[in-house]
Amino acid sequence: MDDVVQEIFIVIHAKVRTLQKPESLRSWIYGIVRRTVSDHHRARRAREASGVGLVVHYELDQLLPRTPLDLTEQNAQVRLLWSLLEELEHSKREVFILVELEQMTVPEVAEALEIPLNTAYSRLRVARQAFEASLARRALREKGMPCRN
Repeated sequence: MDDVVQEIFIVIHAKVRTLQKPESLRSWIYGIVRRTVSDHHRARRAREASGVGLVVHYELDQLLPRTPLDLTEQNAQVRLLWSLLEELEHSKREVFILVELEQMTVPEVAEALEIPLNTAYSRLRVARQAFEASLARRALREKGMPCRN
């Protein structure tokens, strides 16, 4: 991860002069981060396919220390959030996370993802609906009630 972060800073430093709208700095940086991380993942998959790379996976539970009840409940909520997010289609999940969690505006997201503004709004609307429906189904299941799709 350190190498990827360093690469991001190198790219930002090299391209900062090309920034045309200083007010869109946040989305411009996100676009660079997104492309750099995507390139890193692609290169890692290629290394793994050739048998050169070793991948170490850490579970969220292994990273978090044993905690009191209140932090345990918070961890359960975080796991619920991520499981609900994983149910969303990738393109919609990305817009949803940027708007709802990263608190970017939809125009910033559209610029960062290089998609039309109306597409960003549409993906966000569909993602919100899917997220709410999935959350409602999960709540019904926990109460032991049948749920309809």
